[in-house]
Amino acid sequence: MGDFHQNGKVANLHHFSTGSSEQLERQLVEFSQTRKISLILPSLFSELEGPALANILDELSQAKFINQVIIGLDRADEEQYRYAKRYFSRLPQEHSVLWNDGPRLMAIDARLKELGIAPNEPGKGRNVWYCMGFALADQSSDVVALHDCDILTYKKDMLARLVYPVANPDFSYQFCKGYYPRIADGKLNGRVTRLLVSPLLIALRKLIGDNQYLEYLQAFRYPLAGEFAMRTYMLPDIRIPSDWGLEIGVLSEVHRNLSPKAVCQTEIADIYDHKHQPLSEEDATQGLSRMSTDIAKALYRKLAIDGVIFSGEFFRTLKATYLRVSLDMVETYYNDAIMNGLHTDRHEEERACELFAANIVEAGAAYLDNPMETPFIPNWSRVSAADRDLLRHFHEAVTLDNADYAPK
Repeated sequence: MGDFHQNGKVANLHHFSTGSSEQLERQLVEFSQTRKISLILPSLFSELEGPALANILDELSQAKFINQVIIGLDRADEEQYRYAKRYFSRLPQEHSVLWNDGPRLMAIDARLKELGIAPNEPGKGRNVWYCMGFALADQSSDVVALHDCDILTYKKDMLARLVYPVANPDFSYQFCKGYYPRIADGKLNGRVTRLLVSPLLIALRKLIGDNQYLEYLQAFRYPLAGEFAMRTYMLPDIRIPSDWGLEIGVLSEVHRNLSPKAVCQTEIADIYDHKHQPLSEEDATQGLSRMSTDIAKALYRKLAIDGVIFSGEFFRTLKATYLRVSLDMVETYYNDAIMNGLHTDRHEEERACELFAANIVEAGAAYLDNPMETPFIPNWSRVSAADRDLLRHFHEAVTLDNADYAPK
């Protein structure tokens, strides 16, 4: 059972376990008659062979409040795309599978490259961006939700609780972020949130002082959660990073575009587990090492936009401040785990903090060395301004792919 604490920055909608999920879903079915709800699923082909996605589809098949599912499929050849079409055909909702590596969508990508506005880096951010573009082109949704395809503990009521705040016409929320405890197999997970983001935000506030953006990020119980929902009208103006900074980047865009009163977070699960990334101490381009660097750079860029001036000395001081705060938090998390019969490895947690501290400086050096970097994918408003026909042609390409490779 959740608490009833409100942080005063963004509304916190709790899960008190006092109402039934069936009642919530019945209301959503009613809302969805006039406020259509689409779900975006960014997926690697490998996730179709994993343990999580089959259960996700079984649960979604019972989610009568979802009108449309948009699946972005990465790293798939023609045979794998045909397999994906059969795999997702169990969904009763209208659904489209974007073959991001197929010839038609690669031709769309080539047009964007000619205009200088194509996503430069493959990955989840690029996949989500194309799915958002398709939702805009399709013009059949009022609410768009997103979650990953590797959630091992997935239940459809997680999605119901995620979309409810923006689907309910009596609520004023335009954006909702999901949160949950990262507990599985008797231990605390969520290392990047616990050991990087939380202490880094504290350290940044110690050095910068009062800052609305940092206070806003600290208000989120789980800022790196991959689950969020928003009103579809927001999609044309969202600029997102193509790297691991996606979740921080989306929160930054919401902060830029919306009043805090239009933003909420909701508790969507008591337990949550998904695929875990390795720390990757030996290879800074992989795993949590790469993730920590990308997240730090995303924070620096946003703070610079707000007028914060950075230097090498600042980042060295930030490293020292962060390390002290994070090591203190390791002890706090250890105590919390012990009291709840859970396990944390204090040695491994401190190793993670040391790696993240080094990456905070590396991210700062990369930021200072390349101030001309354009980290965000251009928003869809700019795409439409550059090529008025592209969204229509994009929609036609996806429609043709889905028709030509439909299961027989």
